[in-house]
Amino acid sequence: MLEPITPELQNKFILFLFLITCVVPLLNVWLFRTFGTVRSFAMTSRKERALPFIMISVIYVVVTYMLHVHARMNLNDNFLKLMIVIDILVVAATIATFFFKVSVHSVTMWGMIGMLVPLNKVTEVNTLFYPTLAVIVLAGLIMSARLTTGSHTSREVMWGAVLGLASAFGGMLILF
Repeated sequence: MLEPITPELQNKFILFLFLITCVVPLLNVWLFRTFGTVRSFAMTSRKERALPFIMISVIYVVVTYMLHVHARMNLNDNFLKLMIVIDILVVAATIATFFFKVSVHSVTMWGMIGMLVPLNKVTEVNTLFYPTLAVIVLAGLIMSARLTTGSHTSREVMWGAVLGLASAFGGMLILF
């Protein structure tokens, strides 16, 4: 999946991706919290989610663009296709935020399921079957936790699941 990244550079590349897709968005939210744009990391209101989500979307799309231009990845490379699907998920969650609050945890988990289900179909051996089942169980646990803690309503959690599954599954069908 990491082609065309050479095996020698894969660990550094994974670290780079972790920094860009996890640490930088966390710093983004921290900066918005520090300057008072958001009251807490939970971002409980739909309005306070908009600007951080837009910035995170920009970060993801720019990283994907840089991989295409500077790392010379193209649509023949599976990794770039996966990054585009992830971009679709992030941008879809951002757009949804303009209209209603949605559980991004649900979007993420069901987006992962939406990626894994088509990959199960195209792999020659069933190596992804049990990981897919584990992700489905984990998605249920996370959705339950979001409801139990009162972070989201059942509607927000369900819309997140639908948005994540539809975006990722559709992206996978189109790109793969």
